[in-house]
This record gives sequence, structure tokens and C-alpha cells, in this order.
Amino acid sequence: MAGADLARDILAGAADRAAALEARTGVRPCLATVLVGDDPASETYVRMKRNRCAAAGIGSRLVALPAGISTTELVDRVGTLSADPAVHGILLQHPVPAGIDERAAFEAIAPAKDVDGVTMHSFGAMAFGRPGFVSCTPGGILRLLDAYDVPLVGRRAVVLGRSPILGRPVGMLLLARDATVTYCHSRSRDLPELVRGADLVVASVGRPEFVRGEWLKPGAVVVDAGYHPGGLGDVHAPSARVRASLLTPVPGGVGPMTIAVLLEQTVAAAEGLVTSPAS
Repeated sequence: MAGADLARDILAGAADRAAALEARTGVRPCLATVLVGDDPASETYVRMKRNRCAAAGIGSRLVALPAGISTTELVDRVGTLSADPAVHGILLQHPVPAGIDERAAFEAIAPAKDVDGVTMHSFGAMAFGRPGFVSCTPGGILRLLDAYDVPLVGRRAVVLGRSPILGRPVGMLLLARDATVTYCHSRSRDLPELVRGADLVVASVGRPEFVRGEWLKPGAVVVDAGYHPGGLGDVHAPSARVRASLLTPVPGGVGPMTIAVLLEQTVAAAEGLVTSPAS
């Protein structure tokens, strides 16, 4: 269940829409990325996203800030971007360094520019089925499941992980598609047994090769949303392949979908902001 080809199609569509918007209005969609500190993995992710922006004809602005910045200063910088009409989408690369209130910084992103779907406003809109931007990785996972014709109605889904930008929102999206959703986490009892009853497993626990193949129901669909050094995911792929009917690879599964949805939503934000009465 690879995401690279589907992501390429989504990016191509976003590029066409970006070009059409610029031709019609003279406005080029712009994504501002805020990077705090010098974490090598975060720097790599940001560079990859900026390269994808360039390929899709989307402008990008990097705001690099020192690790020692205060929460107040970071909130002010994000707020300035929210008020800048030349910026259509804002991405705060996470995690931020210890000592910074990441949630406060997320909430400084204007809902109309929250193309990463990380604010409480976006989560609430998504949970209630209202217009807004979805969290990018969960949104990408749903697009991938649809592309592979994975049935969701009435199916039992287990989500391992409860982060506000991955585990919780993907469960809400699955629930909205009439799946029966169980959230599991570090304090869940009898975790292998809970996983064994699932038709669909979404692994986002942040621990390499945590989910073992023997935990899986034969024929289960497994989405590995983890990434760790050495190309490892949250699922032990060799043993999972024996039982799973579909398994996302790491890398090349969920990751490309996350970036594709991010840029697609950046273009959508630009379209909405340019054509809204307030623009």
C-alpha cells in the first residue's frame, strides 16, 4: 500500500491549481515554515517540504528561529505570519525544543492558514464534520485507504497512539466514515488482544517495530505511521507481511501522502483567501 504514486498525482493536481490561481489573480500560493532550533531530522523534513513546494509552483518562506526562543516570542512570530496577506499557509515544524509551549504556538496560527490541521479549531471542525483543514497525516491515510478500496463502514479499527495531530484525528476521520474505532495507548491492557480483533490497524505509537505480526488478525489492513532511523516503522514489517492483506511501507507509504495533503491544502487556503470578501 505505497503512497508515492498517489502523492505524485495529488501534487500534480495541486500544481495545476496553483498555476491557474496565479494566472487568474497574479497570486502565487505561499507556505511559511517555522523551524525552531537545529534538530537534524526537522531540518531534513523542512528541506524536503520546500523542495516539494518548488516542484509544485508553490512559494515557500523559511522562518528559522533559535532553540532558545521563548514561547511568547514564538507566538508573536507565528501571529505575524497569520496577519501577513502574502502568506497563505503556516507550518510549525514539530516537535519544538523543550521549554516551549507547542500548543500555544499552534493556536497562534489563523484557522484559515492552518494547512497542517494542528489547531483546536481545525480538530473541532474535523470532528464535527465542518469545513476546515484536516491534519495532514491522518488526511493522507484516509486518501490512501480510499485509493486501495479499503472498506471502512462497519469495520473494526484500532488506533495505537493518541497524539493530537495523528492518533486522535485519524480516529475521528475513521469514525466519520462509519468505522468502529478503538483507541489504544501506553496504558491499554491486553494490547495484543485488542489489536488482534481489528480489521484495520493504524500504528502511531512512536516506538520502532512495536507492533508484531503475531498480534494481527489474518487479512488485516495495517497502516504504519511511524518513522525511525534506519527506515524502521512502528510495525515489525517482516512478521506483519505474513498476516496483513495490505501494509504501508516505511519509507514510501504514509510520508509522501502527508506532504501531498499539506501542499494541496496550502493551495486551497490561497484560493479561499484570495477570493474571500475580506481579502
